[in-house]
This record gives sequence, C-alpha cells and structure tokens, in this order.
Amino acid sequence: MDNKGQLSSSTIRMFNVPNLLTAANLLGGFFSIIATLSGRLDLACLALLLSAIFDFFDGMAARVLQQHSPLGKQLDSLADMVSFGIAPGMLMFVMIILGVDQTGLKIQENGLRLFQGDIDTYPEIQILAWVRAFFYNEPNYFDATIKWLPFTAMIIPFFAMFRLAKFNIDERQTDKFIGVPTPLATIFFIFFPLYFYTELPNWGYKSDYVRQIFDCYSLVGIVVLFSILMVANVPLIALKFKNLTWKDNKFRYTLIGLSLLSIVIFRLWSIPIIVTLYLLLSIIENSQIKKNEI
Repeated sequence: MDNKGQLSSSTIRMFNVPNLLTAANLLGGFFSIIATLSGRLDLACLALLLSAIFDFFDGMAARVLQQHSPLGKQLDSLADMVSFGIAPGMLMFVMIILGVDQTGLKIQENGLRLFQGDIDTYPEIQILAWVRAFFYNEPNYFDATIKWLPFTAMIIPFFAMFRLAKFNIDERQTDKFIGVPTPLATIFFIFFPLYFYTELPNWGYKSDYVRQIFDCYSLVGIVVLFSILMVANVPLIALKFKNLTWKDNKFRYTLIGLSLLSIVIFRLWSIPIIVTLYLLLSIIENSQIKKNEI
C-alpha cells in the first residue's frame, strides 16, 4: 500500500497543472512543425504564439500553486527546445526557401501573377520544388549551390540548445536575462512567415525594400545574427517588477508603453520594432548601470 501510495502521489506531482501547461507548449511546437512542412505558415505561427502563452503561464501557475519542482524545470527546457528551437528553425528554413526566387509572385503587365495556381498553395509548391531539387537532383531554380542555403536555419536550434542549458545554471539571470531569451527570438522569427503569408496575395505589389528584406540572403543574415544574440553575454531587461516605482522600472515602463503604441500604429511590423526597442533600451539601461557603478 505504501508503494502504491507513493506511486500515486508521484504521478499526481508529475501531471500537475504547471507541467500540463508545459506539455501544451511542447505540443504547440510539434504542431507548428507539421503546419510549416504543409505550407500553412499562418497556423505554424499561431501554434508558436500559443506555445509562448503556455510557457508564460506554466511558470505563473507553478508560483501561484507552489508547485515548483526539478522535474518541472527539466520539462520546461525540453518543451522550449522544441517550440523555441526546432520549430522556429523549421519556419525560417522554409522562409529561406521561399526567399530564393520570388519571381512567381510578380505582377505582369496584364495584371496577373506569373504564378497561376491557388496562391494559398504557393509555399507548399515551393517547398516541394526544393525537395525535388535537393533529394532528387531535379533541375530547377534551386541550383546546385543555393539549395544548401536553407540549412543555415539549423543554427537556430543549435544556439537555442546552448541558451536553454545556460539559463538553467546561470544564477545571474534571476532579475535580468543574459542574451536574448528563446521565446523572444521565436516571436521575432515569427514575424517573417506571418507577414509573408498574410500579404501573399498582394506580394507582387510590395516595394523592392520589403522584397529585399525577405530575400534568402537577408533572411540568412537575420537568422545568424539573432541566433548568436541568444548566447551573447549581453544583459537584457526582464519584465520582473520588484516594486512599481518609476525610478527602478523606468526602462520597463518605457518598453511597455512604446510597445503598445507600436502595436496600434504598425500592427505586424510592430514585432521587429518592439524587439529592436527591447535591445536598445536594454543596452541603454546596462550602460547607465555601469556608469553609476563607476
């Protein structure tokens, strides 16, 4: 009876509310990968946004219910590796494929796109074209060199793994982050497939500047930069309030206020804007802290 009672108690602790929320985070990442490979970038992004919400609330639930445990900490890192490492890596893998050749989306003089199929199937068709070129050596616009370029996105889960492991043992990150957190990096990466898929019917009318941002080489540069920032030794703001005074939280309040304003004005473009503001304000705050210490 004692052993059965211990087993039952252990099972209850394993499947408590915080751990189930962490599991939901994991499943969101898994679904995102399936949706990405199916060309449904909108659903893939939505799934990762839900994963980020579950990731936020599992920690809150653990604090409120006082159910912190070493198991929960391990589960959180494992789930984050899928949702904020592998899944965004897969999304950017596909976005680099889509950025190789956008000529099919250009508008001709007669007002029609060069791509005559159902626009919703465009990502799927491009993915299949890359698969045929890479795995079956079928000659198409993915030439011998450029068909390797999407694998650059593997750097995202590579650095995410080290970032998550470092976070678990780094005692400096109680009131601030050292390096870009994986959920924030994922939200930044989400902007590209979400904006592309949302604007896909009108992509032929986009400016050259916008199309250049979504070019495969530009996306590779963005992937490399933000992947490295995940493990960079840069102190960043954490939205953890020890009190509500302006003096101790002016950069947090400024970030929140500018973020809300940006969402209203810029909508989807607010995602990269907010992340950029976050990095800039963190650098300014850190420089002021160092100046005061000196």
